[in-house]
Amino acid sequence: MSNATQLIHSIPVDPLTGSISVPIYQTSTFVQDAPGEHKGYDYARTNNPTRETLEKITALLEGGERASAFASGLAAIDAVVKLLETGDEILAVDDIYGGAFRLFTHIYAKFGIKVNYTDTTDIANVIDAITPKTKLIWLETPTNPTLKISDIETIAAIAKQNNILLCVDNTFASPVLQQPIKLGADIVIHSATKYLGGHSDLIAGLVVSATQELGDKIKFIQNASGAILSPHDSWLVIRGIETLHLRVNEHSRNALAVAQYLENHPAIDKVFYPGLKSHPNHDIAAKQQKGFGGIVSFTLKNNTEDAARLVVCNTKLFKLAESLGGVKSLLCHPAQMTHKSIPADKRRAAGVADSLVRLSVGLEEVDDLIHDIEQALNKAQTFVAEIKLPAFQ
Repeated sequence: MSNATQLIHSIPVDPLTGSISVPIYQTSTFVQDAPGEHKGYDYARTNNPTRETLEKITALLEGGERASAFASGLAAIDAVVKLLETGDEILAVDDIYGGAFRLFTHIYAKFGIKVNYTDTTDIANVIDAITPKTKLIWLETPTNPTLKISDIETIAAIAKQNNILLCVDNTFASPVLQQPIKLGADIVIHSATKYLGGHSDLIAGLVVSATQELGDKIKFIQNASGAILSPHDSWLVIRGIETLHLRVNEHSRNALAVAQYLENHPAIDKVFYPGLKSHPNHDIAAKQQKGFGGIVSFTLKNNTEDAARLVVCNTKLFKLAESLGGVKSLLCHPAQMTHKSIPADKRRAAGVADSLVRLSVGLEEVDDLIHDIEQALNKAQTFVAEIKLPAFQ
């Protein structure tokens, strides 16, 4: 049975009514027959049938033993970090999501948890950066926004040799294209706001654990801290997952066509897309992924924030907004938006240039999307020429 078929039929029919759609149990508490005697649910912070269904589906998607659904992707990240203790260290990918950097730097640093950043695409860097205090390796692959690819299987082996947990943020690839637990990861997280939800209408996060023991620890942290996903938003993610395979594969096809167009445009300096053979980590991506995803980033030959602003403010189909992974195409300027919380020197050192633009390629007709990018680049080039800014080419 194919993964897509298995997924669709893992979403249960309601045994009480026969409803083909998972019911939304919009309740805060559950009636008990006697103190401590109930039907598996007592209080909705601890568990809820709708949220539990989503968690079981997600664990199946990722090949894990247990999943927990959180109120946001950052809440999911927060729960994983709470596995650590004062004095522990995290080894993290340098091209990291701005929200994770903010959480690590401004919240957990004051509790004595240190984060060391390195380019994890080079295995030697990973080995060199491990210390006796390293308890967690934190990967994004592909990364946000320069789409670096790290070798999950090799890093997982290194982590196990050193008794270190490996957590992989799989948001960009989704479980359709990549299953890090099957490659050796201990934990997978998702901003379910993105591809799993898929319709830009919810905020959610998920943590999937490779073992029941680890999953139980995450569930305890969630219940103690309270960052749960609501029943209605749980249902929305389930609804999104029903079409996940179709959407992600189409996103990937459109993104490859856009990346190939950009690679040949005279105003473009670099294109970041692991599906291109010119991508430095293309071979690793081809080995561990079933496709290359819907995110494309690029930099301009005029490497200024002003030039990037001209591009992102002149598209018509690509909407200027935070987030990604929805049906409609979005774009953003990370230096001024998603990665603004990262100091400019660290951001640039990780490859996030001042002119970098990130595209979330949607499900529109790809020729229309390419035309939209083309006209925006043309407008930007014309304006640059008129005001005598440094040339695009």
